[in-house]
Amino acid sequence: MRRLRGPKSRAAFAVRILLMSLYAVFILLPFVWMIVNSFKPNDRVMADLLPISIKTFLPEPFTAEAFDGLIQGGLLKSVGVTLLVSASTIFLGLLINSMAGFSFAKFNFPGKGLLFTLVLVSFLIPFEAIAVPLYVTIQGLKWINTLYALIIPALSNGLCIFLFRQFFMEVPDDFVHAAMIDGAGWATIYSRVFLPLSVPAMLTAGFLLFLSQWQAFIWPLLSAPTKNLRMVQVFIAYLTREEYHVYWNRIAASGFVIAAIPLFVIYPFQKYFVGGMTMSGIKG
Repeated sequence: MRRLRGPKSRAAFAVRILLMSLYAVFILLPFVWMIVNSFKPNDRVMADLLPISIKTFLPEPFTAEAFDGLIQGGLLKSVGVTLLVSASTIFLGLLINSMAGFSFAKFNFPGKGLLFTLVLVSFLIPFEAIAVPLYVTIQGLKWINTLYALIIPALSNGLCIFLFRQFFMEVPDDFVHAAMIDGAGWATIYSRVFLPLSVPAMLTAGFLLFLSQWQAFIWPLLSAPTKNLRMVQVFIAYLTREEYHVYWNRIAASGFVIAAIPLFVIYPFQKYFVGGMTMSGIKG
């Protein structure tokens, strides 16, 4: 029989629900305000901000001028360039990082511990610390204002190598021995045994590589400032402000687009993403 809650338990439950609801409102309010402002005229965004009232959260008068301005300025082309760069980075990055993770997991070679320590350190170093030497290197290769400059430096990712290494270490060595008995070499073992097993890790690493390109700003601004190769973050910086004018509604609209697209990308694969994180040894 289900035990009935006493008055104190019901009161504590009600307080908990109230606090959780207030927290949810606190978290969601900025997103609601951003969406509403993306459908307002630019001169009404700040005019309705203070004092805060119901007008602050109503798109009145309703207009799509912010989205029209972004699209006319080349938003779709910029998103297309970013998706092209992201897709290329994911495809090549998964190959490179999975091979590195496989090597660290299943091979023994001199300096393995030191190299893996350097891999771990690499994703703790802020990008700003390596931006200048990386730019000098890319300039020496004559890759400035090319897709090579946007894709090649992002392929190797220390966190992705770590994910693959942890995942492959969980695969028993019996798989390797059985494949070798059948006459398989290391390339076959990697491509036909380990890669098919690593789909959760590949989805997790792929999403991390996608986010690294989707959120990139400093490096695309330095390496490919030309209008034809502007990635989405750089595009927004150029099109949402002028010398003496800021388009607040365009900032809100672009923020809505920037926030929404990754959600649509990850939502169909969320269970695999969580599975990849847990199976790769990243647990609470």
